[in-house]
Amino acid sequence: MDRRSFIRNSIIAAGTIVGGAILSKSVLPSLSKEKGKMKILVITGSPRKNGNSNTLADNFIKGAKEKGHNIVRFDSAFKNVHPCVACNKCGMDGDCVFNDDFNYIKENIVDSDMVVFATPMYYFGISAQLKAVIDRFYSINGKIHTTKKAALILTYADTSKKEAEPIKTHYEVLLNYLSWQDAGQIIASGVWTEGSVNNTVYPKQAYELGKSL
Repeated sequence: MDRRSFIRNSIIAAGTIVGGAILSKSVLPSLSKEKGKMKILVITGSPRKNGNSNTLADNFIKGAKEKGHNIVRFDSAFKNVHPCVACNKCGMDGDCVFNDDFNYIKENIVDSDMVVFATPMYYFGISAQLKAVIDRFYSINGKIHTTKKAALILTYADTSKKEAEPIKTHYEVLLNYLSWQDAGQIIASGVWTEGSVNNTVYPKQAYELGKSL
C-alpha cells in the first residue's frame, strides 16, 4: 500500500471526516470517559524550566486538575527524543528505529482525550524540541486519527499579532489533518525574559482554559 492510500484509509477508519469536511462539535461523540473527566496530555517545548510557556502550562494544568481531569505531562526539552530521519521503517504505523523517550508519548497519546501544545516562539517557529516530538507522530499516524480535543499555548517576545500566525496555522493544519478539535488558544505576546509572563493576564487565561474543560 502506498503512502497516499495508507493516509486515506487511516482517516476513513477514524470516522471523523466525511467528504473531506471535519465534523462539527454538535456531531462529535463525547470525549468523556467517566463523569466528564478527561485524560489530557500536555507537551511542553521550552528548555527553560521556569520559562513563560511552562508557567502558562502550569496554570493550565492547575485549572484542569481542579476540574478533576487526569493530566499527563511531557517536557520534551528535558527528554531524549531523536528527530525523525524519514527512513519510513515504521510505515507510518509501526515501531520506530529510535528507542527513546518518545515511547512515553506513544503510551499516553492514543487514549488521551486532549493534547495540549505549549511552546515559546523560537526564531518565528515552535521550539525544535516540540517539533521533534510532533514529527515523530508519523510513526503512530494510524493510531492518532481519532476524536480528540487540543489546545495551543504560545509565548513570544514581540507584540505583533501577525508574527504568531505561522505557528497558529501550523497548529490548525495539524488539527485538521488529525481531525482533532481546537478547544482554545492562549497566545501570549510581549513576554521575553524568564518570568515576564507572571505580571500579565495570560496565567489567569491559561488557568481558566483548564478549568473550563
